[in-house]
Amino acid sequence: MKHVFTFTLAFNLLCMLSAYAQQTPVINLWEGLPPKAIQNEAFKELPIMKDGQLQSTEHVTVPSLTVFKPELPNGTAVIICPGGGYQHLAINKEGTKVAQWLNSLGITAFVLKYRLPNDAIMEDKSIGPLQDAQKALRLVRRNAEQFQLDLHKIGIMGFSAGGHLAASLSTQYDKAVYNVEDDTSARPDFSILVYPVISMQEGITHQGSKINLLGVSPSEETVVANSNETLVEASTPTTFIVHATDDASVPVENSIQYYLALKHHKVAAEMHLYEIGGHGFGLGRGDTNQFWTLACEHWLKSNQLID
Repeated sequence: MKHVFTFTLAFNLLCMLSAYAQQTPVINLWEGLPPKAIQNEAFKELPIMKDGQLQSTEHVTVPSLTVFKPELPNGTAVIICPGGGYQHLAINKEGTKVAQWLNSLGITAFVLKYRLPNDAIMEDKSIGPLQDAQKALRLVRRNAEQFQLDLHKIGIMGFSAGGHLAASLSTQYDKAVYNVEDDTSARPDFSILVYPVISMQEGITHQGSKINLLGVSPSEETVVANSNETLVEASTPTTFIVHATDDASVPVENSIQYYLALKHHKVAAEMHLYEIGGHGFGLGRGDTNQFWTLACEHWLKSNQLID
């Protein structure tokens, strides 16, 4: 009887894990090594788990998309770039939880576990994350029918340094950072930036993100080439921006400068600045910043991205 009980328990657990895997499938971005990657067997991913759930991770070598499907997909998709200063990925707070919120709006969400810039695994660490972001957008767009998506409603979302990556994709979607196999565009149809690092320029940047992405002493040319407020064009996608004025990690001027650049180029944009919130408030943690998701929902509706 004991053996039957054990088998039944194991079988039920296997079914639960299988069902969960089907609900949240993981798709590797690249077959084999990513472009310009360096093989380094000693470089291992360092995940941090809590109650069986991935909270954050470092040393990513195998970038991937985790798919979160809503019960009733409305055709809109968002690729989520968690933050972490280009040093780690806050995958639970700025990934999984965000995906679940988007699912509640009928949006299909993809949490991007992108490679963090590191000379130990990249020939050019400044383009590693952008390679993954471009590849992710193209992969989702190529498989739009499979995921029940509208080809023209695929957006990018980023928090903190993930906001820098999302803004970089929005302004550098056509930059040649790897050999593309077809003409699928990597341009997002819209972007959502939450307390984003935008600039690499002194006096405004987040130093940790800058050093991790560009090194200790990058050239002025490299700094400008990675400062997204200088790269906005008329083709940059419509954008929703959230930031707190008292953010002591990523100055609010990052969002302000990006918004002004969008306005200058007549790109539709909406920005919400909160008096109190600090940095890393995720979906909101009190004061007025807790309502930013409601404002974003209204923005998505006004842009006909959700009903």
